[in-house]
Amino acid sequence: MEGSSKYLVKSDILMPTFGAYFPTGNDSLILSHFPYLRNMILKASQIHKSYGQLPILRGVDLSVEKGEIVSIVGASGAGKSTLLHIIGTLDKPDRGRLVINNVDIGELSQKKISLFRNEHIGFVFQFHHLLPEFTALENVCIPAFIRGQGRKQAEMRGMELLDRLGVKHRAEHKPSEMSGGEQQRVSVARALMNSPALLLADEPSGNLDSENAASLHQLFFELRESLKQTFIIVTHNEELASISDRTVHMRDGQIL
Repeated sequence: MEGSSKYLVKSDILMPTFGAYFPTGNDSLILSHFPYLRNMILKASQIHKSYGQLPILRGVDLSVEKGEIVSIVGASGAGKSTLLHIIGTLDKPDRGRLVINNVDIGELSQKKISLFRNEHIGFVFQFHHLLPEFTALENVCIPAFIRGQGRKQAEMRGMELLDRLGVKHRAEHKPSEMSGGEQQRVSVARALMNSPALLLADEPSGNLDSENAASLHQLFFELRESLKQTFIIVTHNEELASISDRTVHMRDGQIL
């Protein structure tokens, strides 16, 4: 069945009574029956993951609403980063269901998963992973170029984001010419380039001093207010966890 989107929503996630597929163009019909889904960005159900004989995730359930800032905390080896990688579609669960923006990721081909990730998910890591040979603006524009957006439009959007994040003056500078805090702000701009539904951050302030870490945390809340951005953040930073809307604790591959 053809619709206005590449991605199909399997109706047994939304309406268990039915077994057909509905194109995302019919979301308004579906959501009129299930209004609570309007604000649901993520629903992970019974996620299991093992590497060899070592179980890492043991039936994780997690739901996140639009505009939420959720921190995931726990000791090293608890499964936090593995869960984040699965939510980010960088890895696949052995069992379980992952729904992002009302799209069942398990129903997508690998090619469509890559397209979906580029358009709907942004990433910020502990180390900025900016390409050293490119300027700040060029780094920020990379997700748009991958998506096939024209250079002029991409650069306009990139400059807007750099300005919003307070590093517009660094647009033509390469990463080696920027401070750690500036590099991380550029990486946040890159994550926001395609206006993702979900921004995932893995220890985003772990490589920053306390002043820059506090500034980055404040930035996340400003982006939530101005862009209604949704964040899931893996962190050991107690301050960030304490000011998040919700803190999820993990231990031994499970949410407590």
